[in-house]
Amino acid sequence: MSKDKNPDKFIRFKEDLSKIELPEKFTFPFYYTPHPVAKFAVKQLQFYLKNNKIIKHNFGLESYFKNKKPIGKMFGVLVVKNKVNELGFLAAFSGKIADSNTHQYFVPPVYDMLSNNGFYLEEVDKLKLIIKKINEFEASEDFINAKKEYEKLIVQKDKAIELQRIENTNAKKLRKQKRQEIANLSEIDKTQILQQLSIESQACRYKLKDLIKFWDKKIEPLRLTFKHKVYFKSKLKELRKTHSNYIQEKLFEQYNFINKFKDYKNVKEIFADTFFKIPPAGAGECAAPKLLQYAFLNDLQPIALAEFWWGQSPRDIIRKHNHFYPACRGKCEPILNFMLEGIELEKNPLLENYGKGKKVEILYEEETFAVVLKPYHFLSAPGKHIEDSVWLRMKNHFPAAQGPIIVHRLDMATSGIMLIAKTKEAYKNLQAQFINRSVKKRYTALLNGKIEKETGTINLPLRGDMNDRPRQMVCLKYGKKAATEFKKLKEINGKTLVHFFPITGRTHQLRMHASHPNGLNTPIVGDVLYGTKANRLHLHASYIKFTHPENGTTLEFEYEIDF
Repeated sequence: MSKDKNPDKFIRFKEDLSKIELPEKFTFPFYYTPHPVAKFAVKQLQFYLKNNKIIKHNFGLESYFKNKKPIGKMFGVLVVKNKVNELGFLAAFSGKIADSNTHQYFVPPVYDMLSNNGFYLEEVDKLKLIIKKINEFEASEDFINAKKEYEKLIVQKDKAIELQRIENTNAKKLRKQKRQEIANLSEIDKTQILQQLSIESQACRYKLKDLIKFWDKKIEPLRLTFKHKVYFKSKLKELRKTHSNYIQEKLFEQYNFINKFKDYKNVKEIFADTFFKIPPAGAGECAAPKLLQYAFLNDLQPIALAEFWWGQSPRDIIRKHNHFYPACRGKCEPILNFMLEGIELEKNPLLENYGKGKKVEILYEEETFAVVLKPYHFLSAPGKHIEDSVWLRMKNHFPAAQGPIIVHRLDMATSGIMLIAKTKEAYKNLQAQFINRSVKKRYTALLNGKIEKETGTINLPLRGDMNDRPRQMVCLKYGKKAATEFKKLKEINGKTLVHFFPITGRTHQLRMHASHPNGLNTPIVGDVLYGTKANRLHLHASYIKFTHPENGTTLEFEYEIDF
């Protein structure tokens, strides 16, 4: 008999939802507002998480955990109907919690690599043995001493050769000086001295060659010994790589996904048509694929989906406790596109042109450039699916304009001042000013909370999140420098109005620096990527200062906004 108190994983609602109108179409998983019925499921799951005493996982919310690193997790709910048309929901988590893939309240993983009956743990143990051998070999006295002695002789050789080269150089200078001093001597004396200098020159060359041969001969035995040891280590590392690839390939074969038509594809087949061809690490371990997999395997009808973060935020990406998040694109999009075949989805909001009816206002214009005001929810340049943009509007408004036109960009959600170039020369000049960081900019933002500091500078290097574009992440190792100065203006009904002065211009820089725990830890109001949704992103490019592209005078433009 199963010890699992919920073997079928179908969780019944504790509240009466008979008056709630169910969605006609399934949730578009990559950009959505959770449906009320999904919110009820989330509420019930969160109550379970708050009061659960079985799962011993440190989410960073309780103080009684000791010696365990806090790790927040993404959770998901899938509202479904069972075979008798009863409404309920499934629950899942991404990855593992409490060092396990399986817990009684949640659907199982697509493949449980931590199962004792699987191949994974056994093969990982073999891999650990190889890694142990490498570490032991590198730490052995035999290897360390051989390396030390070999490197010591190399240093001695290089030093001796360098000293000989210096001696030869000085001797060459003396010979050159002697050649200049014999100008008034007889031809016979000149010839004798030049021959002697030639012999000295040749002797210097031989001396250097002999010295190199001497050291090579002295080093050769140690070089061969060390080379053999390095070769042995390289073979161990090659074995490690081969075995690691074998485990990964075999894992790919285990992750077989299903859709409503009962068609199957493994994760490698699914990612074969993507840009990178190879599935990223952790593909299939997210909550959404787990939920749909269980639903289709058990003939449950998907109704609505929602995912939320529970616990402490990671250091690199921004995840806020209790906030809803869409499915990640890097790992989940190819998988969910296959799993959701034949299911009618809600309209993709990312394909909607929010610029309809909005005007790009021209604040200032000269023959070679213009200053315009971009509305919020409007593209700076044409996107993959939507052409309407500042670029298109300006191209139509200035039909004689040449060159790229757009000197710099603002995020689609951001409103404010932009520079437009009408000529190639003006474009090159203005863009060079941005590259050289001589353009001064100021942004006005309304933060969704209070901050203590009045002024300061935020330094958090950023790079794109390859698994969840267009989101950015903080990366101390590979991130590009990103610096922002800020000034607190005033507090408004529990929110804070600030000025941002970007020193660099990275993608989503201000949004990341506002929201990240090591920044202001207070997202901008309406930031759907790093905060919570509102009527708009409350971020506005309010001031710009630059040099006239032709006469070199300083120009300033300001257009504030009342959030």
